[in-house]
Amino acid sequence: MAMTQQPLDRLLHDLDSALSEDAHGTRVAKLLESYAREAADWRRFAFFEATYYSRNLVRQTDLFELIVLCWGPGQRSPIHDHAGQRCWMAVLDGEVRESMFRVAAGEHTGLATGPVRTVGRGQVAFVVDDLGWHRIESHNHAPAVTLHLYSRPIRECSVFDEDRGVITRKKLSYHSIGGVVQSLRV
Repeated sequence: MAMTQQPLDRLLHDLDSALSEDAHGTRVAKLLESYAREAADWRRFAFFEATYYSRNLVRQTDLFELIVLCWGPGQRSPIHDHAGQRCWMAVLDGEVRESMFRVAAGEHTGLATGPVRTVGRGQVAFVVDDLGWHRIESHNHAPAVTLHLYSRPIRECSVFDEDRGVITRKKLSYHSIGGVVQSLRV
């Protein structure tokens, strides 16, 4: 008796080939959109945290990392870049608001606001640093879950500190890896 392959396993298999062959990312976006609309097996990676949005690693390879992010009501990311990597975001549950920014580095760091859009369940957004930096947040003070695919794993990124008006580097961590919650942050 053959075991049925789970939708997430199929997605991971398909991403391996799509990222190797699809220079523009259109196949990748379609794979993520289809998964976000139809699958629910991502729930085993969805761990919420009360005080911050959580980053839950599903898989990391040399080609990509796939992360389930859980957004509690009112939680949001800082304004950040993607360290030169492509990023697709599929909304698995709820809605998020994506705000785009242009950040000018130098002696006088500047911030220019760009378009803001709401991304709902089953929709996919795409960003690269050339398009700008962005901030993601739960929409309408309701929880949301997103699936982020980075074309190469990102260990750290640049963050715009809105209070001080400066750019800092942030080392990235995971709340859970492979469905296992990690020890508490220090």
